[in-house]
Amino acid sequence: MSTIDPNLRIGSVALAVSDLGRSADFYERVLGLPLIEREEHSARLGPDPRRAALVLSDIADPTPLPPGATGLYHVAWLHPDRAVLAESVRRVAAARWPFEGASDHGVSEALYLSDPDGLGIELYADRPRERWERPADGNGVRMVTLPLDLDDLLAQFTDEPALEVSPDTGIGHVHLKVADVPRAAAFYRDALGLEEQAQLPSAAFLAAGGYHHHVGLNSWQSQGAAGAPDSAPGLRAIEFELAGEDALDALERTLADADAASQPSLARGADGELTVRDPDGQLLSFAHS
Repeated sequence: MSTIDPNLRIGSVALAVSDLGRSADFYERVLGLPLIEREEHSARLGPDPRRAALVLSDIADPTPLPPGATGLYHVAWLHPDRAVLAESVRRVAAARWPFEGASDHGVSEALYLSDPDGLGIELYADRPRERWERPADGNGVRMVTLPLDLDDLLAQFTDEPALEVSPDTGIGHVHLKVADVPRAAAFYRDALGLEEQAQLPSAAFLAAGGYHHHVGLNSWQSQGAAGAPDSAPGLRAIEFELAGEDALDALERTLADADAASQPSLARGADGELTVRDPDGQLLSFAHS
């Protein structure tokens, strides 16, 4: 089985939202993502002005996000170190936006919240890779869910937070709600070439290059469910970046050798971008940097 480019990273995500102005304000003011461009029906935000990490689009006639549907569990914003994470936590708290949870996962420290539409967000920082605990066979990582020492984290940054997030902050992983974890994991592992790093009850975590996970999958609330309608807020696309044209061509060959290649959703655009949908219908795109 071929593995995907170990230099894979998540370049951006696209979200559809019920109120563009409200969501753009939240991501800019509360999360600290600089606004790059605002148009009538869309907004582009992110620390790098040359390329948006977050693309928001409005929904003409929005309906509520149905509970239990497949789709986004959370977008996880990776901070370069604990001090930068602490600064983001203080920024959110200063905006009086509520956190919904906080955990020490062993490999990382994380806090959780939701955007105005109830779409999940994780703010996290990794521990050094040499400190990640690994199973006895050396394959994958051991991830845990323990209480986060919030006082110790906040002590890493005690000044007033800047209005904008650190430019080294980006999307570290995306966690999805799926209808069937083994089916989804097989696609991301066998068709795309990600490596399974960890499992929890009804959840799987897959990554490239030995990372703890670029993609999380769970069916805790969505076992056997269908996706939300297009009129509901949610994740519209995940864009992955590979190291170069050769890596993109290799991925296309991997997909061509997999059963998933029979899907009519598999396509190669004029700009070279490769797109495919996962078993739950989530649009994934791959481009080279």
